[in-house]
Amino acid sequence: MNVAILGPGGVGGFLAGALDRAGVGVTVLARPATAAYIADHGLRVRSTFLRETFVARPRVEVALEQRVDLLLIAVKATGLEAALGLVRAEPGLVVPLLNGLGHREALYERFGGRAVAGTIRVESDRPEPGEIVQSSPFLRVEVACDDPARRSALDQVVELLERAGVPAAVGPSEAQATWSKLCRLCALALATTAYDQPIGSIRTTPELRAELRACVEEACAVAAAEGAAVAPAETMSELDAAHPELGSSMRRDVRAGREPELDAIGWAVVRAGERHGLTTPTISRLAARVARAAGGEASVSPSG
Repeated sequence: MNVAILGPGGVGGFLAGALDRAGVGVTVLARPATAAYIADHGLRVRSTFLRETFVARPRVEVALEQRVDLLLIAVKATGLEAALGLVRAEPGLVVPLLNGLGHREALYERFGGRAVAGTIRVESDRPEPGEIVQSSPFLRVEVACDDPARRSALDQVVELLERAGVPAAVGPSEAQATWSKLCRLCALALATTAYDQPIGSIRTTPELRAELRACVEEACAVAAAEGAAVAPAETMSELDAAHPELGSSMRRDVRAGREPELDAIGWAVVRAGERHGLTTPTISRLAARVARAAGGEASVSPSG
């Protein structure tokens, strides 16, 4: 497949590096200054999962002017609208690897049935332009589409990622793929950011662990209403198995003074619950605490 990646940050830069390392032709779409830096210096990737440090030299463009078979979107939800302006040709298949929920409608509106569901579970950051640090021993990509006609294309995506050393699978449904990650991410991101502590401290402090579990249970209840079966016990087991220093990109963003993906993660779950008449008091309280830490409004969940 002819592949382009929108966004050379922690996730996009890591995937671009892994694909290039495996000999897969990949084009990175980036803003002019970032594109120029990567063109000159490449992407330096330090990966715990791949157990390797290497320099990748993918092709770099400031806009997608020619059709590709696969477009992986790996920007933050807060920058999606601006980033889509770089996509001027029509890709064959669009796989978003963004956090949360809000991007789905925007991508379906722009790309129609070519946009499927996708998630990635990874801890990866870009501390400097062209510098990618993938620091966790876990990594998994899941893609899904409710249209059976897309199954063969999804199988090709999985095969491509596996070739690059990235574990991947086709999920049973779009809702299941989305919510199986979101139930974990919502609790992880809100708890670690609200209390500015890694997951190890959260889960070993009784009162904070109780909040973490309540977040998981509330999100899983919303997931069920949305058509996904996510067991709270399994999600808590994932969080218990995570290495103790695991944080979240939301925590890093708040610490750095950047806008966090609070609307796409925390408030999105709250709004989904409201659509089904479900209350999410713990998620709402922690989201409000994160909003205060980030200098935003905190009293109510923002409208979609």
